[in-house]
Amino acid sequence: MSGSYVEQNHHDALPKTSHDECARQHFVRSFKEHLVASIHPGLKTAYEKRAKISFQKQHGRDPSDIKEVASVMKHDPHYQAWSSLLRTSQEMMWSAAQIPVERSLRELAKNAAKSEGGQGTLRLNGDLKIPDYHTAVDIHCQPGGYHTEYIADDVAQGAIYDRAVYLYAMGQMGPDNADMGDSTVSWLQSQHPDFKPQRILDMGCSVGHSTLPYVTGFPEAEVHGIDVGAPMLRYAHARAKSKDLEVHFSQQNAEQTDFEDESFDLVVSHILLHETSAVAIKNVIKECHRLLKPGGWMVHVETPPYEGMSPFDTFLFDWDSENNNEPFWRRSHELDLQALAQHGGFTEHAAVQVMAPSAYQETQRSMTFQGGDFGGGGVWFLYACQK
Repeated sequence: MSGSYVEQNHHDALPKTSHDECARQHFVRSFKEHLVASIHPGLKTAYEKRAKISFQKQHGRDPSDIKEVASVMKHDPHYQAWSSLLRTSQEMMWSAAQIPVERSLRELAKNAAKSEGGQGTLRLNGDLKIPDYHTAVDIHCQPGGYHTEYIADDVAQGAIYDRAVYLYAMGQMGPDNADMGDSTVSWLQSQHPDFKPQRILDMGCSVGHSTLPYVTGFPEAEVHGIDVGAPMLRYAHARAKSKDLEVHFSQQNAEQTDFEDESFDLVVSHILLHETSAVAIKNVIKECHRLLKPGGWMVHVETPPYEGMSPFDTFLFDWDSENNNEPFWRRSHELDLQALAQHGGFTEHAAVQVMAPSAYQETQRSMTFQGGDFGGGGVWFLYACQK
């Protein structure tokens, strides 16, 4: 991988690692970098030199979609090796992040509980029904998903996720894992310099990686973050307070919140939509429209849609659908985003689809996707609408 080695910034909520635990985590990161830099490039060669030729001999033409590319690529030994190693790296990543959390679980929960009071707020709802699309699978193969609790005042899933995101992105989302939020703020400020939101909502905020940039980017704004996972929110609250930043976190489903109509100037999310069902996505867009004041913006940071991709690139990008517990991945990348916005209440042709530059060391970013779930090339896909 090109570029300098960036370590994750320390904060008081982050689990402390022993020498061996740290070494294990850095091995996982290095292993992922090896897959991206040394193994992934061979996939194109395998396709062009073997798989595509095999398909041409059988059908007299090139593969035209995911299924046709898969029919030959899944039998190729290079693809089989890459896919197996990538899935293994994902499981190793969660294990490496989980070990220090399990060792210090009660201490982490105790320290997070001490963060009550002062800046920001935390509002949990023990009666909230966790959506089936969260409980049916462990998303991203994270054991227990985002919502599982093991002890009272648990923060385990948040603590694991915080470190795992850094390992997964190989440090390329910055030392605070904040590149999606930073990039969205940068895009808004450069493209809409007169837009000064006073109230901002981050849907599916997880541990607040992408939430905090709105606090620093729009210092006059009141910032809220919602998620269905209580362990994520407890950790997010403790993390924000350790950085002396004020966010109001609450446990809510983005499909139906308890906020008043037209109460936000900006509603955002960061890789939320593809982790929800097709029905849920429509509900989320409708809720965004309901919450926005006239003139306000909805911005969802997502992985790019399949439209315009070659069959081979689409096949690789779709790896997560079958191999990384992302059951809604493919369907979400095939949506008509203009129609989705209009169905949600926005005007015809309101949707803006743009590849926004990474705010964090654009030239440091890999030009190669791991599978699907990490934006390469120093850009993020933004799906935005103004009310």
